[in-house]
Amino acid sequence: MAKKDTEFQDSAQDRDDLARVYHAIMARNPEHDFEPTLDRVTQVLDLLGNPQHAFRSVHITGTNGKTSTARMVESLVAEHGLRTGRFTSPHLASVTERITIDGEPVSARRFVEVYEDVIPYIEMVDASSQAVGGPALSFFEVLVVMAYAAFADAPVDVAVVEVGMGGVWDATNVITPQVSIITPISLDHTQWLGDTYADIAAEKAGIIKEGRPVIVSAQPPSAHDVIVHRAHEVGAQVIADGVDMGVASRLPAVGGQLVSLRTPAATYTDVFLPLFGSYQADNAVAALVATEVVMAGGGALHGDIVEAGFAKVTSPGRLEVVRSSPTIVLDAAHNPGGIEALTQALDESFDFTRLVGVVSCLADKDAETLFALLEPHLAEVVVTSIDSPRAADIEDLADIARDIFGEDRVAVEPVLDAAIDAAATRAESQDTVGSGIGTGVLIVGSVLLVAHARSLLLRERRR
Repeated sequence: MAKKDTEFQDSAQDRDDLARVYHAIMARNPEHDFEPTLDRVTQVLDLLGNPQHAFRSVHITGTNGKTSTARMVESLVAEHGLRTGRFTSPHLASVTERITIDGEPVSARRFVEVYEDVIPYIEMVDASSQAVGGPALSFFEVLVVMAYAAFADAPVDVAVVEVGMGGVWDATNVITPQVSIITPISLDHTQWLGDTYADIAAEKAGIIKEGRPVIVSAQPPSAHDVIVHRAHEVGAQVIADGVDMGVASRLPAVGGQLVSLRTPAATYTDVFLPLFGSYQADNAVAALVATEVVMAGGGALHGDIVEAGFAKVTSPGRLEVVRSSPTIVLDAAHNPGGIEALTQALDESFDFTRLVGVVSCLADKDAETLFALLEPHLAEVVVTSIDSPRAADIEDLADIARDIFGEDRVAVEPVLDAAIDAAATRAESQDTVGSGIGTGVLIVGSVLLVAHARSLLLRERRR
């Protein structure tokens, strides 16, 4: 087996090269600015010898829970001794996180090597497309090509692939996976995917492949109906939550929860999952069924492997505790479904008596609903900004927050580290004994916000 990329230390030159390559990729059209076709990605992959067919795969779409589910599948497969690849988005600290091998992001050096290997073929297809008035490959299409090339070159045995957005026209949708997963659908990216559950489900159901099973998490009824209809059209078996699989029981535990999971093949009892919230238990059963399909043709897995695989799962930026006294929790929830799952998990797994939020979001998000769902759980909120051209205007967010929370419960701090300090001070303002017990800060509303906060807080913790 080849050495893991993490065995090599990135030099200053490697990091400079990575920055150069990342800048070149980001200069391309963004993910949401694309023509509805897979032709460009298919053409590049054809030139590369179709690396996407060199490994088995699991394809995951949905609105919420994709990355956590992907990490669970990867851990369960790896516990069988196989080499794994994982493609997820967006990243929290470095673009290299999007392409992992054996559970570790590729090194800066390897990322640059893969880019340099594929860019001549990408530029050939760019030129061909532009010659007839079409666009060059988008940044996301380039990353997909790079991931599939890196996985084939490693080589990995199984790749777990998360869609970027939607499904039908998502650049990842050129694989024929052993199994697909559709996690819970919520209203998000509505300007591109449609503004009803049924419309969004129709886009996401596009990853279902002929004769290959699809695992369907609990869905709004209209979304479920669309997914099942698509599965029947292509002869795909539906393995549905609440019918064929489910969480038999779960209990909160220190550092996570103890779950019993029912699949079509078996019931796995008293498995420790080091993640919080009922939604993570639901993600776990979907991941477990997918692994049964890939590793055992739908049969049961050895209980010891299941326990070990789940015990190693992490999900950065998802109800992640990064500091204590006061407790600071990060969560990348940014749509109604994600916020509802988050607040349920907070109530169940944390004993906060006073919780203050640090909140911001992108301009295309439903900020009013976000604040309304958070309001019953937060004593106060500090509105901050995100370093992105897509960020919502901070004063607009503050006005929305004041309408929902009231003037006295809202503060504005444009700079994130100042916002976190302000929230911590407000959280502890009624802690008369100075114990820090029961006080907390929740940083939520955007993956970009959480990524920046995580970088700040973890760097501070390492000092």
